[in-house]
Amino acid sequence: MRSLLFIPLLIATAAPLAAAPADVVGVDVSRNTDGTYRIAVTIASDETGWDKYADRWEVLAPDGTVLGTRVLHHPHVTEQPFTRALPALRLPPDLTEIRVRAHDSVEGFGGDEHTVPLP
Repeated sequence: MRSLLFIPLLIATAAPLAAAPADVVGVDVSRNTDGTYRIAVTIASDETGWDKYADRWEVLAPDGTVLGTRVLHHPHVTEQPFTRALPALRLPPDLTEIRVRAHDSVEGFGGDEHTVPLP
């Protein structure tokens, strides 16, 4: 009986679970024969459904200029981590590396990013 008295105290002092932004966990870059690049990005996200999911990822130049965006049109709750690609992204010829970041519909940007050299 005495332990039941502590339940309200535990509930009142429990820390809320923190939501996390989407993380880029892998990037694969290959050059197509026409000079464009195929960029496949693997994302891990604590998605819950339409209310919170990774909704896009971006390719950036080292100076932060957005070079390409892959919009993700639906949640991937049961497919974690998941990979999607931009099949033919044209990049500036003098670029030697790119940065990739993911966006979450609630948390925005802020998760792990990857910087990768271009082949």
